[in-house]
Amino acid sequence: MANSSKPTVLFLCTRNACRSQLAEGLMRQRFGDRLEVYSAGVAPTRVHPLAARALNEVGIDASGQRSKHVGDLADLHFDLVVTLCDSAREACPVFAAYSRVVHRSYRNPDEATGTEEERLAVFRLVRDQLARELPALIEKELGITPPESGQ
Repeated sequence: MANSSKPTVLFLCTRNACRSQLAEGLMRQRFGDRLEVYSAGVAPTRVHPLAARALNEVGIDASGQRSKHVGDLADLHFDLVVTLCDSAREACPVFAAYSRVVHRSYRNPDEATGTEEERLAVFRLVRDQLARELPALIEKELGITPPESGQ
């Protein structure tokens, strides 16, 4: 359950398997106890093993993360909802009434083809793009800066 003393953010994607899971893990690590971070999907499946592996490579244990339906979080208030794909933006207008909703579109790494290593490379690219862009978005929308490295 969200702690009302901290701002809350929801990363929303179609299946809550790749992009939103990467965003959740990265922003939990980056913002520590300054922000409550959630992810969900409009048609959830499971956390993609390559998403978990890409997070593990940067020191994030995703074993506690689960794919959730956005409806499972309906009782929570989010200060910021970030849709990470076009279908999530189209399928989830319910948050517009009481949350700041921002849309960003990121490549779906699950659609990558090739060897496992080639597919993992796409997960890494998306992970790194999210890691670069989301902290600035959170700072702009919520006024929260991440702690300095090493704190």
